Formats: sequence, C-alpha cells, structure tokens
Amino acid sequence: MVTAPFHVYDTTLRDGAQQEGMNLSVADKLAIAPLLDELGVGFIEGGWPGAIPKDTEFFRRAAKELDLRHAVLAAFGSTRKAGSRAWEDPQVRALLDSEAPVVTLVAKSDVRHVERALRTSPDEGLAMIRDTVEFLAGEGRRVVVDAEHFFDGYRFDKDFTTAAVRTAFEAGAEVVALCDTNGGMLPSWVVQIVAELRESLGLPHGVDAVAGDPLLGMHAHNDSGCAVANTLAAVEAGAAHVQGTVNGYGERTGNVDLLTVVANLALKHGRSTLAGDGLAESTRIAHAVAEITNIAPHARQPYVGASAFAHKAGLHASAIKVDPDLYQHIDPVVVGNDMRMLVSDMAGRASIELKGRELGFDLAGQGELLTRVTNRVKDAEARGYTFDAADASFELILREELTGSRPHYFQIESWRAIVETTGGSRGSVPNADRRDADAVAEATVKLRAGGDRIVVTGEGNGPVNALDQALRHALTRVYPTIEKFDLVDFKVRILDAEHGTDATTRVLVETTDGQHNWSTVGVGPNIIEAAWEALIDAHVYGLLHAGIEPR
Repeated sequence: MVTAPFHVYDTTLRDGAQQEGMNLSVADKLAIAPLLDELGVGFIEGGWPGAIPKDTEFFRRAAKELDLRHAVLAAFGSTRKAGSRAWEDPQVRALLDSEAPVVTLVAKSDVRHVERALRTSPDEGLAMIRDTVEFLAGEGRRVVVDAEHFFDGYRFDKDFTTAAVRTAFEAGAEVVALCDTNGGMLPSWVVQIVAELRESLGLPHGVDAVAGDPLLGMHAHNDSGCAVANTLAAVEAGAAHVQGTVNGYGERTGNVDLLTVVANLALKHGRSTLAGDGLAESTRIAHAVAEITNIAPHARQPYVGASAFAHKAGLHASAIKVDPDLYQHIDPVVVGNDMRMLVSDMAGRASIELKGRELGFDLAGQGELLTRVTNRVKDAEARGYTFDAADASFELILREELTGSRPHYFQIESWRAIVETTGGSRGSVPNADRRDADAVAEATVKLRAGGDRIVVTGEGNGPVNALDQALRHALTRVYPTIEKFDLVDFKVRILDAEHGTDATTRVLVETTDGQHNWSTVGVGPNIIEAAWEALIDAHVYGLLHAGIEPR
C-alpha cells in the first residue's frame, strides 16, 4: 500500500497577484516560480491562460525556460460556459494549449451563485463541472477543482454543494479544494463541515488515504483573521491538500500564508509537507519573493518575519541567557531565521550582554561595563532615541564604552543647509498654482580628515539629501570606500507632537554598501539636526565594518 502524498499547492502567481498594489510581469513570475520550487511546494499555479494575455505568455515561456525540480505547473481556468460544450469552449481549450500538466478549474458550488451569477439551473451547473472535468481528464490532464464559495454554499444548501463535489470526483478530479472564498469561516465550523462532507462522500481521512484516492483540499482567505487556523482545522478533519500564497498575498485581507501553514504542519504536527530542505530556506525565500513583488516584508509575520524571534523585555533576556527555548516556541534556525535581541529602555544587563554577543562582543563577567551601557541606553531612550531598530548606533555606543572612544575618521568643523525656492509663489496662492515653484536644497560641510581641511557643497531634492551628498563627497576624497555607501531608507518620527513645530524629532536612516544594510538613529529639535546625527553614525559604522583605518 502506497500512502497518498500530502499536497502543498501555491497560488502566489495567480490568487496572490490579485493583491491591491501588486502587478506582476511575466518576468516577475518567471523569477518567483524557481523560488517556490526551491521552497519545495508540489504545485505552482501560474495564472489564467486564455483569459489574461500575460498569463498565456507565462506558460509559453515557462515550458522553455523553467526547470522545476519539485513542483509541477498548474493552469487555472473555469468550467465551460452554460449551454456550451467543453471541447468547444475557447477558455477550456486555452487550458490545454498551456501545456500545464495540471489544470485547476474554479466551479460554482453555491447554488445561489449558479442561479444568480451564472443565470442557469442547478442541473446545468453540475453538468458544467462534469463535462469540463471529464474532457480535461480525458486529454491526460490532472484536474483539481476549486469549489468556489463552498463553505457559504454548504451552510445555505448542503445538498447542492455536496452534489457539486461528488460530481467533480466522479468525473475524474484528483482533488476538490473547498474554498472559503469570502474568508468568513471559523475553525470549529470548518472541522464540522469537512468531517461531515467526507463522511457523506465515503472518503478516507487524509492520513489514511492511499495513492489514487480522491483528496479534499482547503483554500482559505483571511477576512476573519482565521485563514491559518481554518486551514489547519481542515487538515485535522481530513483534508490532504492545502492551497495558499507566500507571505499571505491576495485580495482584500489576503489568502492564507502558506509559509505559516507548512511550518505549523511540520513543526507542530510532524507532517513533512515540503520537498528537500524548503523549510530551512523559508525565511530567505519569503524575503526574496517580497523583493520581486516590491512589497515590504511584514516584520511580525510568523516564523519568517524579522521580529518573529526578536526579544525586547529584560525579563525575557534573563531567561533566554539561561536557555533560548524558554521564550521561543521553536529554534528559529529551523525556518532559516535568527533570534534577535532588541535594545531599549526595557533592557536589563542580560539584554545588553546577549545583544553584545549577537554583535560579536563577549561581555560575560563585565558587570560594570554592562551597567554603564544599560544606563546610557535608558538615558538616551528617555530623550527620544530608540535602538531596537538601530543596531549600528548601539554598536557604536558599545564600542565607546569598551574602548573609551569611537574611531575618529573625521572631525566636523561646521555644516549648514539652506532651501531656496524660485519660480512660483507660496503664501496664499492655492496649491494648484504652486507647480511652477522649484525648491533647491544646498548644503555646505566643513571637516578635517586625512590631515586636510575639506569644504564641500552639495545639492539635493531636500536639505537632508543635500547634506548626505555633501558629506559623502567630502569623505570620499579620503575614504573612497564611501562611494559604495547608499542611503536606502529614511524614517521620521515626531515625538511630543503636542509641542507642534517645537517637538523633538527622531530620524532612522538605513544605509547599504551593496552587500550589507545597517541602521542608525539621530534625535534633535528638528529633522535636519536629527538626520545629520544619523548620517554621521552611518558613515562611521560603515567605515569601521569595511576595515578602514582612520586617517
């Protein structure tokens, strides 16, 4: 007896791409598909050929350009139109033309949608499922049926919905995925409905299924915030096929996050669901996909988020110092992530010691030093600084306390920034009439480095950009490495906003050298002074970690 495999079906390229603000090109899809294959999913749904031109192009190019090791491509489409014949329906023919070995058909399983959306009879609705599945299976395709609005339909009229699923299986479907299309289900409802459906159809539980048995699947949306829980509930009730998207992409509140689902199944239920070492690569792959979609990773995403194993409270740090497992539900290495210690006003000496270890400093037994650093951090945070997102600035503080000073790469003599507006008028002129006004920012930096006095003027699209340009040009003369530095992110937070324009300002700056990123923080009475402090730290840290000696 050969046990039936557990299916992990990714629909990032199709359902995930429906997320607001996401627009994947064919090249994007061709770049993401190999990452999904590395993850170890069994199926990659590439899109809707015949209905969307770029999806047709994707399948044409995928057949020649993709070399998938673990996954097979699935083409998504619909059952035949009402009153037509499957082999004559151009959309159905396009699914065959895609050359995808798997075809996934969306089928109406809620009688209300059959009657109101398709404007046809329940009998014709079932015939549309039967005819299309039989035709595609007869052409040698593996067929998955997505039973759209299954759960809502089942609660309204379970007889028709059950008949739709039965019809799909009898026609030759390998899997019927039960769709919570509106995302409104709760886990207890899912368990009850899936178990009841499985019994009425005489299907084995997923763990007992053997090769060739028809399988129930789960396709969850997250509108009730229960997509992961609902998917796990369906598996508990007997489903052996799960659909979802990397990072939970999808329209409205998104589809179920497939990474969270497979991690929970593997690490909590002991069910191996991914091929190869995909679980250990999940953090890297999550962030690589996010780069291609141009949607910033969610730091608090379970398992793979940057904050998933970040600890801030001093009480946590004291326990983690003894045993990391005391405040972590798994070893982050298992999913390719890392534990991080955040330094803040909540920090105790244990937090500082662990953070130092993370940065490469052994502070064990240096109680006096730990006390000084802890007090300095708490004093700074009371004045508006934050170090939990500015590791580079914290490391400079730590080095100062260890050695008595930070590296002196340069000495600032003075700096200034001005903004000049030419052209249009400000004052009381309406916004629509200000388009002719051009604002030019100019900054002058005077400093000493390498034994010389250097004076440089820079221009930018704002005073901070102008200061950054001026400082960079001045220092590059002595330290050419700085040419590689690039400011990639800039965040401003107004503290004590009730003081209006007299409020304290905090600026976080992220810099890269093309290989590594680092973040620094500055605080001041205005955005320019705060940004200047963060920029200074960024250049000092960058030079230090590039191994450059002060000149």
